[in-house]
Amino acid sequence: MRDVPSYARFLSRLKTAAAACLLTAAAALPAAPALALIEIDVTQGQIEPMPVALPSFGAEGGDPKLSQDMTAVIAADLKRSGLFNPLDPASFIQKNMNVNTTPRFGDWRTIGAQALVSGSVTKQADGRLRAEFRLWDVFASEQMLGQQFYTTPENWRRLAHIIADAIYERLTGEKGYFDTRIVFVDETGPKDKRVKKLAIMDQDGANVRYLTRGDDLVLTPRFSPTSQEITYMSYGAADPSVYLLNIETGQREIVGNFPGMTFAPRFSPNGQQVIMSLQQGANANIFTMDLRSRKTTRLTNSAAIDTSPSFSPDGKRVVFESDRGGSQQLYVMNANGGNAQRISFGPGRYSTPVWSPRGDLIAFTKQHQGRFMIGVMKPDGKGERILTEGYHNEGPAWSPNGRVLVFFRDTPGANGGPQVWTVDLTGYNEQRVATPAFASDPSWSPLID
Repeated sequence: MRDVPSYARFLSRLKTAAAACLLTAAAALPAAPALALIEIDVTQGQIEPMPVALPSFGAEGGDPKLSQDMTAVIAADLKRSGLFNPLDPASFIQKNMNVNTTPRFGDWRTIGAQALVSGSVTKQADGRLRAEFRLWDVFASEQMLGQQFYTTPENWRRLAHIIADAIYERLTGEKGYFDTRIVFVDETGPKDKRVKKLAIMDQDGANVRYLTRGDDLVLTPRFSPTSQEITYMSYGAADPSVYLLNIETGQREIVGNFPGMTFAPRFSPNGQQVIMSLQQGANANIFTMDLRSRKTTRLTNSAAIDTSPSFSPDGKRVVFESDRGGSQQLYVMNANGGNAQRISFGPGRYSTPVWSPRGDLIAFTKQHQGRFMIGVMKPDGKGERILTEGYHNEGPAWSPNGRVLVFFRDTPGANGGPQVWTVDLTGYNEQRVATPAFASDPSWSPLID
């Protein structure tokens, strides 16, 4: 059995201790077979979505609407991935599914379902919810997975994301990314006088919370790859400052005040360093800072503008953009700053590189002939692919499983502004993430513990 900690644990220091004590071990329902007939190969190009049946979870002593809402969130997560096609409930032959009863597999084969999810939500005597689900292979007529969880009623939405992750992982062999958050810059007001606040939301756009009040300009929030912590830039009356903000406790601390301009701070893979670009006169170079000792180390020393650094997931290399060759291009160097090699050679200018958490690809922004593109290439520069293009696409960031990118796209016109979008590695599944106002500079969290 597994208790799911509350959202408040990550948003308010007042509730941290109470929420932390909820976490217990997970338990599976009766064992799944070692092998199943159905699976999705996520390494191929355009993928035909798998038909999945998700009857509404039963509500045993609970709220039927909550059970229906939880089922809808699971279905929406799976559909948004582009890998699954939740079938229309109106087509279901078997009605009133019971999680403890073996399905009539013939009924589900008739409507074309390849996988089936049954579940229930039960209200316990102590007020908590017990949610359980089973994933069935319709072709093999066998159970693939079964799990149950305990949580508080207000935490039902996160539980739905956790269940969707479990289904995604069992059917693809890859970790899911639904139980995650995206931090971004919320933008309101006229175009020439925008109020910018840090905000955070679930990866599907729900549960938006504001992390700053908009008193100072904030830019480039970036999640730590190891914790629910972000680094970001803030511009007040004094010099620009780099801050650390712990989403779990709300505690904020300043990394340092830097003369001139500071750009694009990011964490190292172990979360113990920040790498950034500092402007010195007409040029900019790349530095790291140890977050414990506050010791700064210079990695580049050129007369060019070197910026937007990003570590490889093993921490051994850094990708960055530089105009040292006459135009903005991408370079990879050792983590100590040596042996910089150019990797981008296509037409146009390349910027905002970020290394995939899987280590196999580098995402980037590309500008060419008035077009703004989001693409990926291998760390040696081979295999460049453009995933999407549009009016002022910028700032890609990876999902924690390295299969989806989030970015922002400006809309033209006097009343236009940036919006958050996602696109997967096939380039065929592009979707907007709804936000309360304009939004820019998105960054994806790791999976929540």
